[in-house]
Amino acid sequence: MHRLPEVGYLRLSQIIGDPNQQPPIPAIIPVGKSTWWQGVRDGRFPKPIKIGARATAWRVEDIRALIDRLGR
Repeated sequence: MHRLPEVGYLRLSQIIGDPNQQPPIPAIIPVGKSTWWQGVRDGRFPKPIKIGARATAWRVEDIRALIDRLGR
């Protein structure tokens, strides 16, 4: 079970996981990177927020809402 912070931001690797990291990052939403980005474009997944010139993140609140919606 994942413990998400109450507020804050998550990077893509924290959402879809990254088995190549040490230690490996488990997936919260087990989809591939291209599937995730297609879902963002289609509106199935939340829109990201730019937090820097080359950094994108998602609000924890949006990811929690997505988990709740997918769980129904």
